[in-house]
Amino acid sequence: MSFKSLEEMNSKLVRCRRCPRLVKFRVAVAKRNSRFLGESFWSRPVPGFGNIDSRLLILGLAPAATGGNRTGRVFTGDKSASFLFSCLYDVGLSNKPDSVSKDDGLRLEDLYITAVLKCVPPSDKPTRQELSNCSDYREFEIEHMKNLKVILTLGKIAFDICKAYYKSKGYDVSGLVFKHGAAYRLGGVWLYASYHPSPRNVNTGRLTKVRFVNVLSEIRDKFLS
Repeated sequence: MSFKSLEEMNSKLVRCRRCPRLVKFRVAVAKRNSRFLGESFWSRPVPGFGNIDSRLLILGLAPAATGGNRTGRVFTGDKSASFLFSCLYDVGLSNKPDSVSKDDGLRLEDLYITAVLKCVPPSDKPTRQELSNCSDYREFEIEHMKNLKVILTLGKIAFDICKAYYKSKGYDVSGLVFKHGAAYRLGGVWLYASYHPSPRNVNTGRLTKVRFVNVLSEIRDKFLS
């Protein structure tokens, strides 16, 4: 599938029904969350957010069930979003310390955020085929970022997806190993790895605000100043 613009891609993306399991789950999950009873869920594929002309791309796994799948904006309205944006705000990449809703006035600085999978998967575990089905969308986003300098991957799946993408472009990725804070140069782009800011990682101390802010600060100082 080819697209002439980001707007055209997003128009097709939000109508996508390539993955029957995800199409069913993204609607069904809204009925299982009593906390949001009566609230209208987005329950469709979730587009990226920010300026496609930015130098920094943050690549997550997928919309959260009551986050992006509810609000219609990636990393918005859940605990992962609150952690991520508190850190982005601290390093000057966001004008607000939280991401609550699509109309909250949030703005990003030299940053575009998207996910490797555009629909929420059951138990946050996409199948290989579902990730493949989304490749047209995420690869168009990457290739449309003409000023791209850094990709920050949140979690091993996003990291491995980037590895596979750059391998398909002829790069040697044999030495790329997922480790928090690791950075690898792939031509004119640097690939950074971080643990995902999920409640599981944050609550166990695997990912602390200090550790994540340190990665963001390094990226800002080296590539965005």
